[in-house]
Amino acid sequence: MNKEKFYITTPIYYPSDKLHIGHSYCTVATDAMARYKRARGYDVMFLTGTDEHGQKIERIANEHGVTPKEYVDEIVKSVKELWKLMNISYDRYIRTTDDYHVKAVQKIFRALYDKGEIYKDEYEGLYCTPCESFFTEKDLVDGKCPDCGRPVEKVKEESYFFRLSKYTDRIIKLLEDHPEFLEPASRRNEMINNFLKPGLKDLCVSRTSFKWGIPVDFDEGHIVYVWVDALSNYITAMGYGSDDESDFNKYWPADVHVVGKEIVRFHTIIWPAILMALDLPLPKKIFGHGWLIIDGGKMSKSKGNVVDPVYLCEKYGVDAVRYFLLREIAFGQDGNFTNEALISRINSDLANDFGNLLSRTVGMIDRYFGGTLPAEQKENALDKEIKALCAQTVKNVEKYYDDMLFSDALSEIWTFIRRLNKYIDETAPWVMAKDESRKAELAGVLYVLAEGLRIVSILIEPCMPNTPKLCRTQLGIAGEEAWDSAHTFGLLPREVSVTKGEAIFPRIDVKKELAAIEKEAEKKAKEAKKTEKKTEKKAEKENKEINIDDFGKVVMKVGKILECRRVENSDKLLVSQVKIGSEVRQIVSGIAKWYSPEDITGKKVVVITNLKAVKLRGVLSQGMLLAASSGDELKLVSVDGDIEDGAVIS
Repeated sequence: MNKEKFYITTPIYYPSDKLHIGHSYCTVATDAMARYKRARGYDVMFLTGTDEHGQKIERIANEHGVTPKEYVDEIVKSVKELWKLMNISYDRYIRTTDDYHVKAVQKIFRALYDKGEIYKDEYEGLYCTPCESFFTEKDLVDGKCPDCGRPVEKVKEESYFFRLSKYTDRIIKLLEDHPEFLEPASRRNEMINNFLKPGLKDLCVSRTSFKWGIPVDFDEGHIVYVWVDALSNYITAMGYGSDDESDFNKYWPADVHVVGKEIVRFHTIIWPAILMALDLPLPKKIFGHGWLIIDGGKMSKSKGNVVDPVYLCEKYGVDAVRYFLLREIAFGQDGNFTNEALISRINSDLANDFGNLLSRTVGMIDRYFGGTLPAEQKENALDKEIKALCAQTVKNVEKYYDDMLFSDALSEIWTFIRRLNKYIDETAPWVMAKDESRKAELAGVLYVLAEGLRIVSILIEPCMPNTPKLCRTQLGIAGEEAWDSAHTFGLLPREVSVTKGEAIFPRIDVKKELAAIEKEAEKKAKEAKKTEKKTEKKAEKENKEINIDDFGKVVMKVGKILECRRVENSDKLLVSQVKIGSEVRQIVSGIAKWYSPEDITGKKVVVITNLKAVKLRGVLSQGMLLAASSGDELKLVSVDGDIEDGAVIS
């Protein structure tokens, strides 16, 4: 058994409240490769995760009224649920908020600084917050971000810079001397001609205008630029920079980073330069896949043209969706997504070709032999051709999988499936069944079909992990089938017993299905419009100007916190006894994350005194302490000087 290691990664996804089918495309392809390599006996490490820092996350969290960590924690749950649904067999999941990653990135940043690869200066230029990318004027398209088409903003701040420019020639040489490093070739030409030959500029690698990121541990106020943080995950996840680097020594360099074409330049220019500066080996390959195109453009939440993978999987089955993604689109190129194309693939390839072949084969064995083939079988004149085609199919499929050409691999498998369907028509088993003297020949034909399906079930397993078991159950095969067994035609027991089952891919009524999809889309559009209106009304309410009479309805007074304690069974709430002039009120506040009881005892604060009393966790609260928040920070509004408690704020 081959125990050679194989380390493959997807990009770690930037948290979004909804992953769309475009995200799934990249991860499904990476999963197919990982499954294929495991089947071939490799020691596989498949890494994925989430890139959780940056200004964009900080802003979104503020809009949601939660801390950035609380926001990304919820997103990670949904990401992992989606990968579980889509049968993604990752071996390790990294979050850039993980403590070990934070510590390792700080070590990397310091190491680069100590080596003179990083220096301090001031950055002034254009920045796209959604893409977390810096641009020059010439990079922009119609004055907007060249990647996402959204507005950029001018930023000016003290920053650290990485000496990226000094690696220009080395990276050009890397791409020219080792064309296999970046595939497909179109991506390589783009990097050389559009980015490298015009000359690289030094890269801003720290920010000071926001807080949500990994702190530079030797310069307070600076956080590590998100792309240094995120790219380092490929080595920190393997233990680089920790007390145990055994996995790093075992698996690095990575065999392939699978990334979307929009982030190829980060992985083929910035990442190699960082590794060169650290004197570390480079990954063996970067594969830049294309986009899923819908409505004439890249699938993107900001454009409102996303497709929900959960909806598709629940409606058509996970394997049908995985098959479509890998078969419809040549990996490396852009591909169109339409509901019509998906349904067409399900009907033609899965229901008509594969599902029908299985149903016919099992049905004829059941009908003509009571479900069990006899030992006496006779070869047909066409069997030699079928076996030769099968052997060539296995060989070709392996080559295509090795080159990550999943569409070509599936096309090859389906050519063989269609040949088996034609073999049925050519041999006409229903005619043989009428002639008792041809029973052995009939049994031989049905055996060839069943054995062909056994081998098909092995070849499709990297792409469609659920279907092979369903197929084998009907063929009477217990357990798994080793990949190498696909090389030998005839391993299925001659006296195989089948079990007739439901169609594994039922045909879909196209007109009805498209009408149902349109109805569902209209329903979701109405719901989205309602949500949008609610949001607009809320914003109007929040931004609505008020007069002095409205302001006068809110009574604010100075209060002095006499004592404070934690609320039982709550890690967020503190209950304070607050003296407000001649009275003492009990007030419950969700500030335990930022303050201990000792921190605020004796503090003079601003209290809203005319709020209706409520119970929080069963504890009466008679007012509200006023506080202000920014990012992950929260501060009570306090009063300086000798103003007495009970004083009215006006």
